[in-house]
Amino acid sequence: MPQLPAVSLERIAAWLEPDTGFAPITVVAETGSTSVDLLAALAKGEATAGAVLIAEHQSAGRGRFTREWVVTPGSSLTMSLVLEPGRPQAQWGWLSLLSGMAVAEAVRSLDPAQIARVELKWPNDVLVDGRKVCGIIADGSGKYAVIGIGVNVGQDESELPVPTATSLALTGLPADKSLLAARILGALSRYFKRWQQTGDVRAEYMALSATLGRKVRVILSDTETVEGEAVGLDTDGSLLVAHDGTVSSFSAGDVVHLR
Repeated sequence: MPQLPAVSLERIAAWLEPDTGFAPITVVAETGSTSVDLLAALAKGEATAGAVLIAEHQSAGRGRFTREWVVTPGSSLTMSLVLEPGRPQAQWGWLSLLSGMAVAEAVRSLDPAQIARVELKWPNDVLVDGRKVCGIIADGSGKYAVIGIGVNVGQDESELPVPTATSLALTGLPADKSLLAARILGALSRYFKRWQQTGDVRAEYMALSATLGRKVRVILSDTETVEGEAVGLDTDGSLLVAHDGTVSSFSAGDVVHLR
């Protein structure tokens, strides 16, 4: 794929909704991990809620369950941000789900005629045509949470880590990292404020979810799986799966959609 234009703070500012609460927004050419950098800044008192760090390239990115996340420089939107939940830590599991909701809404907004192609797989995998386009991780630091978001924007097939992944460019959706960053921050601000006020955004999540109401396999380890129907979300965002005459709640695990 052709090299994408670098993220532009000016263009983000032009597209960003008012009063999101995200500032300062910093863009760097390269770093090890935007989340690690923000966690270190929080520990030193050099960052606070609302800080956003975007890198054109991460050399030490990671995915869920400590998996490595390596992409071609400049091909992805790689960003982390600081939230101050102000709610009990037992409810913080919602933060990664909220972030997935924000990315799904942002990707849908790039081409409203194509929204049916964009879905959300529990907990926070954004899918386009059934293939993963985004990964999200959440870390805690005292009263703060750091959310790391990586969206495949400009990769071609040879640059994708697994056959089940895709990129915005491959799907024909607009591959504009600055516009996408602004849309994600705007959507996340709205969902986050609603969650802070009510503690419950299950209805909003269900409207985006491709998981609820279908047969799934939850992979808990190399030797343990559960198959059943995803029937809902628990109050902490855990997935409720009906199987073998009972309903179990899963706060973690890889989910496979079964046909």
